[in-house]
Amino acid sequence: MKNLKKIFIPLAIFPINNLVLAQKKDSIPQKVVAFVTDRFPQSRDLNVEFTQLTPYKYSSQLYGSDLPENKVKSLQQVKVNANFYFIKNAKWMLSTSLNYKYTSINTENTTSLFSENTGNKSDFHYHTESLSLTRFSKLFGKTAVYSATASVDGSEQHFERIRGMLTGSVVMTANVKTTFTLGLAALIDPSGQIPVFPLPVITYKHSFDNGWVADIILPSKILMRKNVFQNGRFSIGTELDNTSFYIYNADKRYEFRQVEINSGVIYEHKLGGNFIGTFKTGMRATPNARIFNKEDTFKDYIFDAKAKPSFYFNIGVSYNPFGKPRQK
Repeated sequence: MKNLKKIFIPLAIFPINNLVLAQKKDSIPQKVVAFVTDRFPQSRDLNVEFTQLTPYKYSSQLYGSDLPENKVKSLQQVKVNANFYFIKNAKWMLSTSLNYKYTSINTENTTSLFSENTGNKSDFHYHTESLSLTRFSKLFGKTAVYSATASVDGSEQHFERIRGMLTGSVVMTANVKTTFTLGLAALIDPSGQIPVFPLPVITYKHSFDNGWVADIILPSKILMRKNVFQNGRFSIGTELDNTSFYIYNADKRYEFRQVEINSGVIYEHKLGGNFIGTFKTGMRATPNARIFNKEDTFKDYIFDAKAKPSFYFNIGVSYNPFGKPRQK
């Protein structure tokens, strides 16, 4: 279920971080709006990034039987994300999110688990597309955000799963130093252990007097940030990520999912206009990785792996045409 949470959490927090206070301009000071919608937005309109992992060993089981220890000699990933808005006003937002991830894995020992190819190297293409409708309203005098999202995923060969999500969030605090929201997301996924799974979503952002900012989105990330130089931002903390893709072996379809805990540092820099460059590095821990029949659920896995921690390096660039470039 942790993997399922990670798939949907970015969709759940998307309207909160970008538009909650934008529609409150009539009720709170402009300086509050400026503080929350900073020059490094949570969601990027267009983002491209590359990730490289150092070699790591992993132990695994197939149908409950231990397999020989193996080693991932190299793992590279390319991720492309785009967000587009069809409607964006004080009461409604209609948007779409397009996501693509390419994963290349090269193992030390030959394996046929990942594909029909019995070689050491395998490449996978995974994409998701979603459509979200968001409503901004009031609940007990506080700003409330409700959203409904439908998404589909797949590979370069087929569309595979249709999922859904309903969310509701309330802005509990919004002032110059602190923003705090409480929400609940209902995840709808036939492959989950529970087809409809409720999940709390908490966002907290606080600016300290020494220039550091606590940026917390549970259960997605915990970061401490600070603006550095003239156009840079340094962050340290932990973020969750995931890797999913589909495997085709003969006439059967399988799904691979793993949750990833990335702990380290991040540096972002305004490159000019609405471009932002990002560099991340640190340690990646992978609590579990599973392969299961597409018709089954995540708990009914046939393959389970536990990997040793490894170093990761990530470099990316984003373009935000809907954002405002920093004023000199």
